[in-house]
Amino acid sequence: MERFRRFTVPRLLYTFYSTKTTPPNSRSPAAAFLGNFEVRHFSAGNVARAKDDKEPWWKESMERLRNIGISAHIDSGKTTLTERILYYTGRIHEIHEVRGKDGVGAKMDSMDLEREKGITIQSAATYCTWKDYQINIIDTPGHVDFTIEVERALRVLDGAILVLCSVGGVQSQSITVDRQMRRYEVPRLAFINKLDRMGADPWKVLNQARSKLRHHSAAVQVPIGLEENFQGLIDLVRLKAYYFHGSSGEKVVAEEIPADMEAIVAERRRELIETVSEVDDKLAEVFLNDEPISSADLEGVQTLLDGVLSYLPCPIEVSNCALDQTKNEEKVMLPGTPDGPLVALAFKLEEGRFGQLTYLRVYEGVIRKGDFMVNINTGKKIKVPRLVRMHSDEMEDIQEAHAGQIVAVFGVDCASGDTFTNGSVKYTMTSMNVPEPVMSLAVQPVSKDSGGQFSKALNRFQREDPTFRVGLDAESGQTIISGMGELHLDIYVERIRREYKVDATVGKPRVNFRETITQRAEFDYLHKKQSGGQGQYGRVCGYVEPLPPGSPIKFEFENMIVGQAIPSNFIPAIEKGFKEAANSGSLIGHPVENIRIVLTDGASHAVDSSELAFKLAAIYAFRQCYNNARPVILEPVMLVELKVPTEFQGTVAGDINKRKGVIVGNDQDGDDSIITANVPLNNMFGYSTALRSMTQGKGEFTMEYKEHSPVSQDVQMQLVNTHKASKAAE
Repeated sequence: MERFRRFTVPRLLYTFYSTKTTPPNSRSPAAAFLGNFEVRHFSAGNVARAKDDKEPWWKESMERLRNIGISAHIDSGKTTLTERILYYTGRIHEIHEVRGKDGVGAKMDSMDLEREKGITIQSAATYCTWKDYQINIIDTPGHVDFTIEVERALRVLDGAILVLCSVGGVQSQSITVDRQMRRYEVPRLAFINKLDRMGADPWKVLNQARSKLRHHSAAVQVPIGLEENFQGLIDLVRLKAYYFHGSSGEKVVAEEIPADMEAIVAERRRELIETVSEVDDKLAEVFLNDEPISSADLEGVQTLLDGVLSYLPCPIEVSNCALDQTKNEEKVMLPGTPDGPLVALAFKLEEGRFGQLTYLRVYEGVIRKGDFMVNINTGKKIKVPRLVRMHSDEMEDIQEAHAGQIVAVFGVDCASGDTFTNGSVKYTMTSMNVPEPVMSLAVQPVSKDSGGQFSKALNRFQREDPTFRVGLDAESGQTIISGMGELHLDIYVERIRREYKVDATVGKPRVNFRETITQRAEFDYLHKKQSGGQGQYGRVCGYVEPLPPGSPIKFEFENMIVGQAIPSNFIPAIEKGFKEAANSGSLIGHPVENIRIVLTDGASHAVDSSELAFKLAAIYAFRQCYNNARPVILEPVMLVELKVPTEFQGTVAGDINKRKGVIVGNDQDGDDSIITANVPLNNMFGYSTALRSMTQGKGEFTMEYKEHSPVSQDVQMQLVNTHKASKAAE
């Protein structure tokens, strides 16, 4: 979904240019410099509207709304931060630790598995209020195997907080999350956490944000002391020191800046002003992007909330594009006001206690309980039975919601990514990038009785997560699940056990191979069974050949019989037979791709020919000619991008060669080398562990599917022998 910033400069600098018109109660030129956030109507997006004497009913409500996400590397303290925000805004009355040592676990981690592992898997949606502003928070997973959850959450956000750990700094997942935010053009604040931990160094993190994330950033606060000496924060905008008192730091006390810190404050403030003035026109993209705000384990969260109100946009300052289905997917700018027709996106599905729960982001118009809406993707008309606002896994019933809000509806049958309107427009929000699954596992329930629950679980997970696929192995009859990595699939197997009480046996992870042919081969096969009673008779002649390279289709069947050698009503059965045979090649039993089958002749019997006879004739004909067509095995090749410190470049490149990879690019980025290589997926199992040990934990990599390409002769022999051995063992 494309976003365009509506304003050329955000409100913070706009107020600076407008200091002459700042209301008399503004506190100081410093406060005006970065946007005295009581004077919000000075933001460029709202200037025109402010001139109208009569403002629309929704204007204040939308200006006091923020949709934000909290994203970070695993274990940076992201869920902990959300807990603090909910505590300080009065949504919860006590704070629990993430790993649930006190038996309660964090509020936003509502799944048992999340509480136990201390990682966040689903984006729990919740809302809170701070200083009369309403903030919707989407808590997103930080592990790379749950990337689709992060992407879904980013689709519907207007701004985000990127949590960085002051000890760990900018880590690989921080880079991935930041790249995703950039793709969806989500403005973000950086929040440096854990300042009271041993080894905390916020300035190192700030420099890493500049070098690794290419952020044009400057600190808005300076910590008073670090590690065990951490006492509070100094705000560089208001030039005040803030101390946090009370058992959970809930009392904020503002004082003058300590004398021994005046020099560093002056220097950092000059740096902040310099950073802002350097970019000037680009401020909309840059200043809104990055503002490290610092925090200890419990303290500093209140000033972060103030930063969210001041520096992140409200829904009417962000423009979204829809695609008009009546005009060949022409882009349409959505004004994003409650006055227009309803346009809402289903960005997340969950199985709730009362049926399917669908999370919606309303982009335009108003959604009311009892109203009808149309699912543009399926064309179905649906009544809104129940509308709720979510707080992790608790809910509050509401009667209506307008543009900019995030709500959930019950009992609406849809898939993730569907768009709903009131029927007057046929708009869809663009579909999300759904990556192809790269790994498969065979799973089956231990006891036969639990088959029903097992399939119910798999159906639900498929609807909720587009990157999780389920298929059936025709040979073994096993259920095959595919996903984005080992942890991704492990979590689902574990959820089947926890939530559906089904114990499942899991096979070894395996790669999705394919087979294809390299030359033309003839076939002429007669299937004949005439031993009294209803017989079987069917003869098929023709040839198979490879499709041209780059062909968009994988299988093609052509009937070139002239005359009635085979009655036309049997032709579909012949095509079905060839398709079925191509599902399992004779080398290693994987599907055969890029194949064209041409039928040139045949024979039939007036009594004994049947659809079954011709289908079987086609299956045996395919097997007869397959080996003459010189078949080869294709394996998935991944495009792997590695970022490693230059001193480890030789070791890593050598290891890629050992894994039969081909290095296609090698660039330098500061002290790091960026290596791009094409590597067979079959040789990438356990690579993250190997890379960590080769680079002392400093290397990181991303991997995406590139193509299926032929394996070398020795690998083919090895795979064929393994397949034969496993067949013999059965």
